[in-house]
Amino acid sequence: MRKLPEGEDEERLKKAIAKKLKEMQIEQQKREIVRKLLEPDAYERLMNVRVSNYELYAQLLDLIISMAQSNRLPGRITDKQLVDLLSKLTSRPEPKIEFRHK
Repeated sequence: MRKLPEGEDEERLKKAIAKKLKEMQIEQQKREIVRKLLEPDAYERLMNVRVSNYELYAQLLDLIISMAQSNRLPGRITDKQLVDLLSKLTSRPEPKIEFRHK
């Protein structure tokens, strides 16, 4: 393993910290926007999804923000509407099983 000069190693660390900080700030801004678009019980459900499945949370967050940007939201999203959005994101076609008799 190649040893980096001390200044270069420190510079990499600073860049990594700055990148992570920027990602956290963007995440916080998205959460604040979505908090305004969701009713409290729907927001709570969204945060539960965040804890249990971060990828699904990120998809849902992006979907809600894009819907808001394109004016497709009639008002604040209720818990039931959020559940409907979740089911659309996670729905899979039901497997078709056929039995063939000889």
